[in-house]
Amino acid sequence: MNILLSGGTGFAGRSITKLLTEKGHDVFILTRNPDKKNKPQVTYVKWLSDEAEPEKELPNIDAVINLAGESINNGRWNDEQKKKIYDSRMEATDEILRLIRTFDEKPSVLVNASAIGIYPPSETKIYTEASNERGDDFLAETVVDWEHKAKLAEDEGVRVVCARFGIILGKDEGALPNIVLPYKMMAGGTVGSGRQWLSWVHHEDVARAVWHAIEDQSLEGPANVTAPNPVKMKDFGKTVGTVLNRPHWMPVPGFALKLALGDKSSLVLEGNKVLPKVLEEHGFTFKYPLLHDALKEIYGK
Repeated sequence: MNILLSGGTGFAGRSITKLLTEKGHDVFILTRNPDKKNKPQVTYVKWLSDEAEPEKELPNIDAVINLAGESINNGRWNDEQKKKIYDSRMEATDEILRLIRTFDEKPSVLVNASAIGIYPPSETKIYTEASNERGDDFLAETVVDWEHKAKLAEDEGVRVVCARFGIILGKDEGALPNIVLPYKMMAGGTVGSGRQWLSWVHHEDVARAVWHAIEDQSLEGPANVTAPNPVKMKDFGKTVGTVLNRPHWMPVPGFALKLALGDKSSLVLEGNKVLPKVLEEHGFTFKYPLLHDALKEIYGK
């Protein structure tokens, strides 16, 4: 297959590209900086600049994956950064829609990134794709608008899957390195109350879930990409300590994180219990369903 991928140079994008090329597919990565040298099965195509015309450089595309957008892990969430997070997602998705409209042969599917931040924080509720409750904070509002825009591809006859990613775990990027750092300094402990849920997923399972969404023609709409066994933050920290053989003893008070991170602190101080009901109903099996096993793989233990 010829697969078009935006955000392919990012954390999740690299895992997805690795899996797709291992399966023998050709990946065309949209990037603002196409100076990277093409390699077998991977072609970099310039986009989102005045002179860029990616549609003229692309073959017939079978599937599109849209991950593009400013990372929510970058910087403090001031008004400027929030605008960058929001606008980058809208701009990229608008361009994906424009490209799809230019194609004579439409791709069969658009897998669009999303986030479990669409659901409200809760210590007691369980959320699946059937849950209609929506958060009222910046991240939830961004996700609602992002999904709404992505679904416009359905007007072109394209199946749309909104992959609602949980906290993606990987060794060097995403949220995990910041969580693990205090443990490496022998100062790890419970973050905030410890009662907040952390719905996590191993980066390899993210790639596998995206491929499953491409392959399974009956899968459409929202799909939670979270391991089937979310944990409370206190238990997450204890598991990190166990895997790294480091103590779990020094609490990190919520007010300190709020001072340091602003609204971004909600990513770790608030959480929700999100289950991947749609993926499991469509036959997807997680390689890393348990946190202990996921962390052991990530840290080579």
